[in-house]
Amino acid sequence: MSSNQDVNGGRTRTTRRSRDEGVRRAEILDAAIARFGRDGYENTKWAEIADDVGIGPTALYHYFDSKQHCLYVILDEALGELHERFDAITAEHADAGEVLRALCADCFELSEREVLRNRVLVAEQVLLSGTSSSQREEQARLAGREKTRGLELAWARFLADAMSQGAIPERDPRMLARAILGLYNSIWHWYRPDQTLLLPTLSEFFTARMLAVAGMSTDRAPAA
Repeated sequence: MSSNQDVNGGRTRTTRRSRDEGVRRAEILDAAIARFGRDGYENTKWAEIADDVGIGPTALYHYFDSKQHCLYVILDEALGELHERFDAITAEHADAGEVLRALCADCFELSEREVLRNRVLVAEQVLLSGTSSSQREEQARLAGREKTRGLELAWARFLADAMSQGAIPERDPRMLARAILGLYNSIWHWYRPDQTLLLPTLSEFFTARMLAVAGMSTDRAPAA
């Protein structure tokens, strides 16, 4: 009996410790996104993130090898979530035109955290093209780089299907994907969540332009 209690107690402590570490890791990522998104990656000190979370600077290294490793994880998770949202929307509709409208609208259904993360993604995505000496850093970098390609290819495949359905004019789907994503990404170079310009206003303006780049009318056909 005592042996079983020891085993079960050990498992409980291990589970609790793992859960607590997961919570702390998420807190560090949230603090890093807020700092990087508002102050910039280069202007943020690793120790400032530790202060925001309420731990000592050396404790950060239990979770991440470096500030850059933390950045790579943020980029990887951001790209992964963007692809998940893309897949969910494309699975909801058969009509390519409706999908494209829904994708563009979803681009602006964002929390403040997601806005700041987009700012980090757009500003620092170029760092995914480098290499890292740390194994964990390199794994996160390669994962982010692969997700960048995967998301672009998913858009290109979707746009090619939209062309085959006659929803948008024929053109190079990869170039069109880059044009639409490039227009969208440009927003996060200057937009901040504390501006008086609200996301619905941003959505109304840029959704129309993204659809226009695709060659699709911004006016819905009247109901029959």
